[in-house]
Amino acid sequence: MIELGGNIILVGFKELDYTELIVVKKVVGNYARKMSDVLKNFENLTVTMKAVHKTPKSQKYEIHAKLMAGGKPHTSELVERNLFVAIDLSLKKVLSSISK
Repeated sequence: MIELGGNIILVGFKELDYTELIVVKKVVGNYARKMSDVLKNFENLTVTMKAVHKTPKSQKYEIHAKLMAGGKPHTSELVERNLFVAIDLSLKKVLSSISK
C-alpha cells in the first residue's frame, strides 16, 4: 500500500518500476484534485491494481477505484491491457458519476 498526501491510497502498485509509478501517482493525483474541487466532502480515493491473465507478451490490469465522499462510496472497475488507460478510464468514470 502506498499513501499519497493522506487522502490517496494506491494498493497493488509496488510491482511497478519507478518510472511507471511516477506516472501513476501523477494521473491519480490530478484526478483526486479534480474530485476534491467538485465535492466539498471529499474524504479519500483508493485505487487498487490487480494483474490478471499474465502471459509472456500480454497482460491485463484490473483497476478498482473507490472514492469516499460524505460517507458514500463511488466506485468503478475496469480491465484493460494498458495500465495507464485503465487508470484514466476508471477514474474518469468515478469523476463523471459525481459530476452529475
